[in-house]
Amino acid sequence: MCRLVAYLGKKILLSEILIKPRNSIIKQSLLARESTTLTNGDGFGLGWYIRQDETPALFTSLFPAWNDRNLSYLSTKIESSVFFAHVRAASTGGISQFNCHPFLFEHWMFMHNGWIPHFDKIKRQLQDLLDDDIFSWIKGSTDSELVFALFLQLAKKYDSPNLVDIVGTIQETFHIINSLVKKNTKKSSHLNICITDGKRLVATRYCSSKRVKPETMYLSLGKRVNPKKRQIILENKITAPYIVIASEKLSKSELEWQPIPANNCVIIESNLKLSFHALD
Repeated sequence: MCRLVAYLGKKILLSEILIKPRNSIIKQSLLARESTTLTNGDGFGLGWYIRQDETPALFTSLFPAWNDRNLSYLSTKIESSVFFAHVRAASTGGISQFNCHPFLFEHWMFMHNGWIPHFDKIKRQLQDLLDDDIFSWIKGSTDSELVFALFLQLAKKYDSPNLVDIVGTIQETFHIINSLVKKNTKKSSHLNICITDGKRLVATRYCSSKRVKPETMYLSLGKRVNPKKRQIILENKITAPYIVIASEKLSKSELEWQPIPANNCVIIESNLKLSFHALD
């Protein structure tokens, strides 16, 4: 399993999230604490936005994140208010920079932790749903990139999608994948994704079977949370100074991190208002 982290909030050095935490994603690349795959050394990716450009920047490498000087150096020099980082344990698709997350398309950025069972049996059917421009954009061989491509295809019907449209498109993407998978296997799809346009962010914690626990996904609101108020936070729209989404808690403090509910998506507006939406 891969590990990921997403940030939206005030502009900070990337190292504040990627390097400094006790259980940073760089440390997780060598020793993941909440995954059956302990090492995620088959490459990494880093994507971020700058104020002057609506399209994201990208840095990927096949070196393991724990042993890449460029990643450590750049993280202490780059500031951003929106960024993704991903360390990979190759499952579907070989070891290639084209298979490193995050994936970019115009102003969109996407990353995934999980898998589609028997992907080889439905890959062609998913590709057949794509217009030529989306199909030609695909450069890698992962199920993750094709999930993103299907989202992009379905989002074409919107000129300027709002958050309701984005969440609806994600749900439609999952439904199509699930319907194809069910024709081939009883195994479950795991689709923990993060997607942003540089201003807003949506993240999911999802498994197609209600009887199977989804892979871990956590939320930090940039402040300590009273445990008695956690349920209130999950039920109401709130505003936070910044928001971090991560496959694993970056620190030991239970007051700073809460699990995203199973089969839910986190919706983060450009003003950092946050809400939840159940996925079926």
